[in-house]
Amino acid sequence: MMQMTGAELIVRLLERQGIRTIAGIPGGAILPLYDALSGSDIIRHVLARHEQGAGFMAQGMARVSGRPEVCFASSGPGATNLVTAIADARLDSIPMVAITGQVPLSMIGTDAFQEVDIYGMTVPITKHNFLVRSAADLLEVIPQAFRIAMSGRPGPVLVDIPKDVQNQIVSFDAYPEPAVPDSVPVLDMAAIESAAKMIDEAERPVLYLGGGVVHSGASRLAVTLAEQAGLPTTMTLMALGTMPIDHPLSIGMLGMHAARYTNFILEESDLLICVGARFDDRAIGKAAQFCPNAQIIHVDIDPAELHKIKTAHVAINGDVATVLEALLPRVKQSLRKRWLSHVDSLKSRFPMAMPGRDDPRTHYGLVHAVAAALDSEAVIATDVGQHQMWVAQAYPFRRPRQWLTSGGLGTMGFGVPAAIGAALSEPDRTVVCFTGDGSFKMNIQELATLAEEGLNVKIVLMNNNSLGLVYQQQNLFYGKRVFASKYRGEPDFLKIAEGFGIAAVDLDSSPNPRATLAQALQSRGPCLIHASISREEFVYPMVPPGAANTEMIGG
Repeated sequence: MMQMTGAELIVRLLERQGIRTIAGIPGGAILPLYDALSGSDIIRHVLARHEQGAGFMAQGMARVSGRPEVCFASSGPGATNLVTAIADARLDSIPMVAITGQVPLSMIGTDAFQEVDIYGMTVPITKHNFLVRSAADLLEVIPQAFRIAMSGRPGPVLVDIPKDVQNQIVSFDAYPEPAVPDSVPVLDMAAIESAAKMIDEAERPVLYLGGGVVHSGASRLAVTLAEQAGLPTTMTLMALGTMPIDHPLSIGMLGMHAARYTNFILEESDLLICVGARFDDRAIGKAAQFCPNAQIIHVDIDPAELHKIKTAHVAINGDVATVLEALLPRVKQSLRKRWLSHVDSLKSRFPMAMPGRDDPRTHYGLVHAVAAALDSEAVIATDVGQHQMWVAQAYPFRRPRQWLTSGGLGTMGFGVPAAIGAALSEPDRTVVCFTGDGSFKMNIQELATLAEEGLNVKIVLMNNNSLGLVYQQQNLFYGKRVFASKYRGEPDFLKIAEGFGIAAVDLDSSPNPRATLAQALQSRGPCLIHASISREEFVYPMVPPGAANTEMIGG
């Protein structure tokens, strides 16, 4: 018979689950758990400077590892500061277990100091959540949290643990087995056969890959299907890298800021094979006018996504990798010379315009110069805004889990802590975070964490002294009525970085910005790379709000 406190049990269960790094911030209601964690020789704790940063660090680790990662926060404001990171993980299907402290059981509901109903608050933004009322329940709750987070469509789980439960003594005979994912759904083989027949008979098919391909580890299978069936392949923002961007069948990202040719190819398709994507509005534009002549095959692990936005002719609920493994032997080899020749013609007629791509002092040129100085082993994170779209358009992603960005929630402040998480999980890789001055200031305090950990993270700051995407939309769609999108003051980001103990270089003042950039990227350790970008540089092409993807402007 083993005996220990609830807090000690949590630590042992996390160790047995394979958790090796936890990001968080201590506070009164979670101090028993921190006291127990201090005795672990296996788990490393990273002290974030804001709980939202801790949540995004856990996300960064999970996005590159593919497994659930953990963050800690105390009760009240500590827990509420996690909410944005949890919601972000939910929309992007990122497996994460958030553990929060809570006031003692007897004080719940009394408006005690630092008490909030984080359980109730997070019901809509988690896959599941728990309020633990007994230390003995932890033996079931902790493995359950991990099982739920990693099963089916991945996502975040919250475990709220009152302080007295953490201190409670629990006796038990044996540890529970570490959690494993649930079995994948049984395949509808008739639907698989129908899908294969539709692919074989289509004249103008397009393969549409989403983040589910990454989560399922099915990128190689998806590329094999494309090659076998001669399928032009488009990717959502979350799927970039599933097919190398320079693959002959790649037609890049679709949607709001895609190349014109990509959206025109989709317009002409007669069959859309949607794999692990959810027909998000930023990807498909006006739903009624998306792929108007195409039949639809939709494959998704989440049955709720099937027929939600677009009605599928064949809907397959299943794990993407399992479905593709079953589909591949049933799909005939096809060259599709006429269709692929037409696709190449559209690429030539409507190319992606990237003005200044050879000049590292421009936005596209800076992205290309960073890519030229690195190989495909590097991890690329972004914040949210114009810089995010420029990187999505221009960076040559060639492998899954190379690209970390906030897609569904579009959270400014995601980039730096997510990059820290990626570097914690993959310390031998170079991690680059592209950010804008607006996003950077959202979680700038995590520079202290980055400096303290000494991680190999390079922050490329594209500074236009504005909320650039807001400024762009005001200019394009609000009669040039620019309001609250231009900053009246401008911080000295180089001094700020140095104040946190991080090296900084300024490409504006460099006589050879390409060489300065390459040297900064190749040196070990954290570095801020600052570059001014004109506020008048906009993201093009762009689908106006409420328009169809073929009604793009610019570019």
